[in-house]
Amino acid sequence: MDEAYSLASTSENDYGKEAINTILKSMEDNRDDLIVIVAGYPELMDRFLHSNPSLESRFNKFIYFDDYNAEELYDIFKLMCDEANLLLEKSAEDYAIQYFDKMCENKPQNFANGRVVRNFFEEVITAQANRLVLQEDITDEELNTLTYEDFLVED
Repeated sequence: MDEAYSLASTSENDYGKEAINTILKSMEDNRDDLIVIVAGYPELMDRFLHSNPSLESRFNKFIYFDDYNAEELYDIFKLMCDEANLLLEKSAEDYAIQYFDKMCENKPQNFANGRVVRNFFEEVITAQANRLVLQEDITDEELNTLTYEDFLVED
């Protein structure tokens, strides 16, 4: 369960507490056959685990993953480009590298790792489409190349 901490909200009109109680009962009733994996930001997960007295004791293994660094974020972005058969002009590549460097230097508390890369990729693709729609004749090379101009949506 990704973002499991959302079950521990304090609203009276949500079903989070009921869902937690149902999960706890299933974990107890099926403890030999059931594995429950929860994930989320560390501080919020700590609050989730303490939202019910029986919850923390049910989870006996904790794995913490470091955020991706700038190079890894760029590698993810490049992989997305490769999978979409997109090439980067040198200036676009330089911009992307600097973008992820800056992002990692000024990381928000709820840094979203791969989701940030996917959102950035989608914004760049949209900018490319908006740039190309103004042209009458588009070559395959233009269609498959991201330019520096496509990255300026973030500025």
